[in-house]
Amino acid sequence: MNPEARSQKTQTAANVAAILGTFLVMAFLVSLMRHYTTPPSISAERAAERMKILADFNAVNLPLVEKYDWQDKDKGIVRVPVARAKELVLEEWRNPAAAHSHLMERAAKAFALPPKPPPVKNEYE
Repeated sequence: MNPEARSQKTQTAANVAAILGTFLVMAFLVSLMRHYTTPPSISAERAAERMKILADFNAVNLPLVEKYDWQDKDKGIVRVPVARAKELVLEEWRNPAAAHSHLMERAAKAFALPPKPPPVKNEYE
């Protein structure tokens, strides 16, 4: 073999090795990226814990959504079940101007500031 052909074979082999090495490095980097960016799976224990938390939350809050109750008895604000509240809103908003004024009145009543306490008398007066 002449030295020029041997040099060309060596050059070709080096190029092929460099290309394969590049692909191997890229495959390694992709596997590292997948390893560090994939969230851990939820185990059965964690899923059961979440379901228990949801059940406890619903047990506490469901009566607030499904029953009549006083929200603020002093201001005369009543908590209404969601289904009934939807019916009332649809009925009331058939006349938008009146509904808007009623809404503003109720909001002013609900968010009214309590009266200021009487001033403290100075004992030296």
